Amino acid sequence: MSDITTPNQTTQNETAPTSGPNWQAATAQLAQLRNTVNRLLIGQENVVDQVMVALLASGHVLLEGVPGLGKTLLVRALANCFSGNFRRIQFTPDLMPADVTGHAIYHMAESRFEVRRGPVFTNLLLADEINRAPAKTQAALLEVMQEKQVTIDGEALPTPRPFMVLATQNPIEQEGTYPLPEAELDRFLLKVLIDFPSLDAELRLAAAASSGRIDRQLEQPLPGQLTIEQLRQLQALVPRVALDQQVLSYAVRLVRATRESSQLRRAAGPRASIGLLQAARANALLAGREFALPDDVKAMAIPVMRHRVGLSPDMEIDGETPDSVLAQIIDSVEAPRL
Repeated sequence: MSDITTPNQTTQNETAPTSGPNWQAATAQLAQLRNTVNRLLIGQENVVDQVMVALLASGHVLLEGVPGLGKTLLVRALANCFSGNFRRIQFTPDLMPADVTGHAIYHMAESRFEVRRGPVFTNLLLADEINRAPAKTQAALLEVMQEKQVTIDGEALPTPRPFMVLATQNPIEQEGTYPLPEAELDRFLLKVLIDFPSLDAELRLAAAASSGRIDRQLEQPLPGQLTIEQLRQLQALVPRVALDQQVLSYAVRLVRATRESSQLRRAAGPRASIGLLQAARANALLAGREFALPDDVKAMAIPVMRHRVGLSPDMEIDGETPDSVLAQIIDSVEAPRL
């Protein structure tokens, strides 16, 4: 597979400036990656696209859906698509913060401390059923998700790059769970909802899973597997996606509109504005464009903000959801015509 950047070309008398990124190569790599994951997670194309947007934007994802919809399968498939390290933590009520981040152990015979790094020191971390652990264990992810480092015994230890957390939770079963605090929810770039597949997709999924085809594919490197360096190059392209001032203004106005709505008791903060612009750029790159459109902002607005807002009591009584209220707010903000 070719690298994203093209080699420099020189003339006889002078050296030409470094050429720009190879957008076509990036588009081809992303298309192959998307097709590979979609062959495993059948019938969830929108979910796959949103998770790929977060991967390109170097963000974290909170996956929410009832059991059996493929949340863990999605993460396993994504882990097989690049040559990085993958670790999984099963969150339980007795899980301690040190089980997540690591800890220092004192060796009496050698009179020294040894740092044992936890499972967060990886490229792709699956935090399975994150809301089953108590708040102190959930908080162990705050530093590493924001700073991409862990402080153990006063020493800041960086995680490998790229680093991405994909956390799952069940929205229905509430017994024995601990709701994520607002500070931690704000660390996730996107909250992605997984719903039931269509009839045709479920037929194909049942046939593939019952024949063992999905398990066999996960046991070997998937077609189009990226190297760590190729993934870093793809992520480096996201800030280079052109962003018109009107598109930037539109994204910020959407976020600020949540602060003026009487339907919300908690509005989105500045981190939502930053995240929305990152996600819009990544969505444009995934679509094969070198520039972001208002449609990219609109497509990412709900996944970026649904976990950052809280409904007012009246809206909860009326049976509204964050998605329905956000959709109304988005419709009320005029989009620029470019």
